Amino acid sequence: MRKNNTAKRETASNPYAYSVLQNLKDAGCTDEMIEKFMALQDSDDEEQQIQLLSGHRKHLLEKLHREEKRIDCLDYLIYQMKKK
Repeated sequence: MRKNNTAKRETASNPYAYSVLQNLKDAGCTDEMIEKFMALQDSDDEEQQIQLLSGHRKHLLEKLHREEKRIDCLDYLIYQMKKK
């Protein structure tokens, strides 16, 4: 897999770009997604950037809901065990 060499060069001289890059990493974006986001930024396609971020947000939210259901199952089991 190709690393973010382009993104790294751009962020070295631009603190805003560095902060965007770090935010994308912190949000769990893949290297591929980050490259795509930065390429869209270079082409000034904000609408596509928003769609990309919204898609990742939706994915994370779905994952969160699955994990919440698992926690609910465990909570119910603990409740049932304590109730005995």
